[in-house]
Amino acid sequence: MIPSLRLVALCGVLAAGGCASPLDVPASLEVTQLSSGWFDAGLDSLGRNKIVPSVSFRLENETAQELGYLQINAVFRREGETEGWGTTFVRVAGTEGIPPGEATAVLRLDSSRGYTGDQSQSEMLGHSDFVDVQMDLYIKYRAQQWALIDTVDVDRQLLVQ
Repeated sequence: MIPSLRLVALCGVLAAGGCASPLDVPASLEVTQLSSGWFDAGLDSLGRNKIVPSVSFRLENETAQELGYLQINAVFRREGETEGWGTTFVRVAGTEGIPPGEATAVLRLDSSRGYTGDQSQSEMLGHSDFVDVQMDLYIKYRAQQWALIDTVDVDRQLLVQ
């Protein structure tokens, strides 16, 4: 093929691929089997108990097409604050994708930050200085922009593994 014809053919392929409308990711995936609470993260470097917010869920593909190349980013925030209080990034699906009507395995997202104290974990949850936490769940499909798919209030309960 003549080099200029190759360029025209390549431009045609790229233009055809770019004509597809972007996927509405939040409408395409449903958050199911949601649970949240505080996970016992063991002892910190000073020997104090540590608890961290944790959220578990599945993502169900609500479309008629396989969805691959999905990533999620969870941003934990203390109630009343705008600054992040820990993040977690997870690759949900690569080339294998999530088939239509199917769901992922259970995904568990823990914040890197939490509360520490000399008291028991249950006493920490009832402490007067305890501030509840929310998690904003963002999802990215292929090269699209990050989109907020859900906001979860982390329950004030201890989780058992």
